[in-house]
Amino acid sequence: MFRLPRTLLVLVLLLLGAAPAWAQNGAAAQQRLNVGDVLQVLLPGEDAFANTFQIDREGRIDLPEAGPTELAGLTLRDARDKVRAALARHYRDLSRFNLVLRERKLLLSVFGYVKTPGPVELPATANVQQALAAAGGLAPGAQLDRLQLRRAGQEPVTFDYKRYLDTGDARLLPVLRPLDEVFVPASPQTGTVEMPFDGRSVGGDADDRQSVRVFGEVNTAGSFSWRQGMTVMDALIRAGGVTRFAGTEQVRIIAGAEPRLFNLKAFLDTGNAALNPEIAAGTTIFIPVLSEAVRSGPSVIYMMGEVQRAGAFEVRAGTSFFDILANAGGPTRFADTRNLRIIRGDGREVQMFDLGGFIERGGGRPPEVRQGDAIFIPEKQQQEATSWLRTPPSRAVRVLGAVRNPGRLEWSDEMSLLDLIAQAGGPTEHGDMANVQILSGDRGGRSQRFDLKRFLEQGGALAALPVIRAGFTVTVPELPPSPPTDTRATWLRQRSDASIYVMGAVGAPGRYAFERGLSFLDIVSAANGPTPAADIINIRVSHRGQGRDRITRVNLAAYFETGDDTLLPPLQPGDVIYVPDRNRSWLEQAPGNVVRVLGAVGKPGRYPLSEGMSILDLLAEAGGPTRDALDTRIVVVNLSCCGNEARTFDLQGFARSGDFTQLPVVRQGDTIYVPTLQQSDWRLFFDNLRDVVSVITIFALLKVL
Repeated sequence: MFRLPRTLLVLVLLLLGAAPAWAQNGAAAQQRLNVGDVLQVLLPGEDAFANTFQIDREGRIDLPEAGPTELAGLTLRDARDKVRAALARHYRDLSRFNLVLRERKLLLSVFGYVKTPGPVELPATANVQQALAAAGGLAPGAQLDRLQLRRAGQEPVTFDYKRYLDTGDARLLPVLRPLDEVFVPASPQTGTVEMPFDGRSVGGDADDRQSVRVFGEVNTAGSFSWRQGMTVMDALIRAGGVTRFAGTEQVRIIAGAEPRLFNLKAFLDTGNAALNPEIAAGTTIFIPVLSEAVRSGPSVIYMMGEVQRAGAFEVRAGTSFFDILANAGGPTRFADTRNLRIIRGDGREVQMFDLGGFIERGGGRPPEVRQGDAIFIPEKQQQEATSWLRTPPSRAVRVLGAVRNPGRLEWSDEMSLLDLIAQAGGPTEHGDMANVQILSGDRGGRSQRFDLKRFLEQGGALAALPVIRAGFTVTVPELPPSPPTDTRATWLRQRSDASIYVMGAVGAPGRYAFERGLSFLDIVSAANGPTPAADIINIRVSHRGQGRDRITRVNLAAYFETGDDTLLPPLQPGDVIYVPDRNRSWLEQAPGNVVRVLGAVGKPGRYPLSEGMSILDLLAEAGGPTRDALDTRIVVVNLSCCGNEARTFDLQGFARSGDFTQLPVVRQGDTIYVPTLQQSDWRLFFDNLRDVVSVITIFALLKVL
C-alpha cells in the first residue's frame, strides 16, 4: 500500500488548516505564545469551542466553564497541557482534545499627535508605518524626527521617522513587539494652545533662522520652511494665497534692516519674472488690508444693491453685463431680479432690465454696459410689507373681494389670471369663481366677467384666460349666505343677472346664486323644496331677458311619476320660479285654467284640471254628490272654439257597468252641474199632478156644495 511521506502529509494538513496534534510537535511546539496570538481549542462535540481564542493584554484566554487561563510566555506544548488540565475538571472525554496556534498578531498602542490614538491590532510582521496608519495617520503638527518606541522595562527608543520617509530605509524603524507603545510628539512650532491650523505651516525641523514668516491678509498665516531659490510668490502660495481684502499693490518684504515693497498686482498683470524677487531665509512678508480709498475712473463699473460683493470693478473693452454680475458674486436671495436698473455714467438715462424674465425666456440680448455705468439691484418686496407704496401702480394689480389675501400685488407680464389668484392666497369658501370681474386700468375702464370655475372644471387653453395688465382690478364676488336672509345688506351683494328667484310655496324663498350647469331641481332643492301645501302640478317659470318674457308651466308631479327630464325646463340667470299654493283663492286662477263644479256636491267651486284627470277626479275633489243629487242626469258643459255644447252623464249607470267610454271628456274652462232630485222630470210631473188633483177636488167640493 502506497503511503505519503510524513513531512508531505504534515504540509498538506497545515494547508488545509486541520493539522493534528503531532503535526505541531517539534520546533512549532517550542514557540512561546505572546499577547495577541489566536488559538483554536479542538474538542469535537462541544459547540462552545467553535470560535477561536485570542490571548488578551493580560496574557490570558477565557475558556468555557474553566474561566481565564494565563498562557502568555508558555510554549505551545506547555499551553496545551495547561488547557487540558483546566478542562479536565469540567469535561470527561478529552481523548481528541488539541490546542492549535492559528495566527500571530501584535497588540500595540499608539499615542500622541495621531488622529485616533489608542490600542491597535496588527499582523505579527507589521512595522511602525502600519501602526501609525491603524491610528488614523499623523495629525497636522506632528514632529516626525522625534518619534518614540516605549517597551515595558526598557528605556524609550527615539527614531527619525521623517528620515525613513525620505529614504525608505526600513532599518531606521525599530522592530515592534506585543504591548509596545508608539508615541508621536508635537512640533515645537505648534504653540501651547490647541487650535485648527494647516499642517503645511509646520516646517518639521526648521527653526526661525531657516523659515519664512507670512502674515496679514493671507488665508493661512504662519512660518514656512525656506528653500534655496524661494520667491515671494512661492511663500504666498504656501500661505494659501491672499484674501479678497488684501492690498496687493503694497506687499511689504522685510529682510534685514530695510523693508521693500512688492507689487503683486503688477506681477500678475504682466507676468514679468523680474517683479517676483527671491527671498532669503528669515524673511518676513506682510500683506496689508486694502486701503479704503475711493476707486473711480473711466475703466470702472459700479455694482450696488443686493449683490454678494458690492463695489467698483475695473473693466476692459468687451466686458459684458454678466461678467460684472458674476464678479460681484451674483444677486443675493433678497434681490428683486425683475427690476434691475442700469444708471448711465452721464446720469441722463436709467435703463430697466428684467433679469428673471430674461432667464425664464431663455434668450434675447442682455443690456449693454459701458465704463462708468452703475448697476443697481433693489431689494425684493416682502409680501408682509405694510406700505403699498413699495410697488408702484405701473407694476401692480389690485385683487379685491372673496380672496384670502386681497390687496395690491406685484405683476409681471409672464403671469396669468391663475397666477394672480394663487398669489392672493386663492378664493375663500364663499368666493363666486363663476363671476370673476376684471376692470381694465385704461381711461375707459372696461369691465368683463369670466367664469373661472367653468374653466377649471372643464379645462381649456391658457390663451382663453382674459389678458391681465398692470393697473387692472380683479374682483372675486362673494356668494350670498345659504339659506338666504331677508337682510337688505346681504342680498344686495348678489347681482340680479347672476341670480335665480324662487317664490311661493317653498321652504326658503329668495334669491339664489346661479351657475351654469345647475338644473331646475338643483335650484328648488336649494330653496328647501316645495311645502306640503304646494301645488306642484302648476309650477310656473318666468324666463326673463329673452325679448318678451316667456312663461313655462312645469308639472313636477308628472316628472316624479315618469322621470322624464324633458319635463323640466332649462334655466338662465334672472329666471323666476313660482310654486303656487293649492289653497290659494279661486280668484287668483284664470277661468280658462279651471273647471267649475256646481250643484248638489259637497264642495262646489273651481278646481284645477291636470293632465290625466277625469270627471270622476273632479267630483271627488268637490266632495262627491250629495244625498239629494240627481246623479243620473249630471250635465257637462264643454267650451270650445266653435261653440258650446252640453252632455249628460249617468253616474249610477257607470257604477253598474264600469265602462270608462261613458265618461265625458272634460277640459279646462268646462262646467259640471249636478242637479237635485227636485229637478227631475217625474218629480215635476207629480208636482203638477198634485196641483191638478187639488183643483179637481176643489171643483168637486164646490159641485157638492
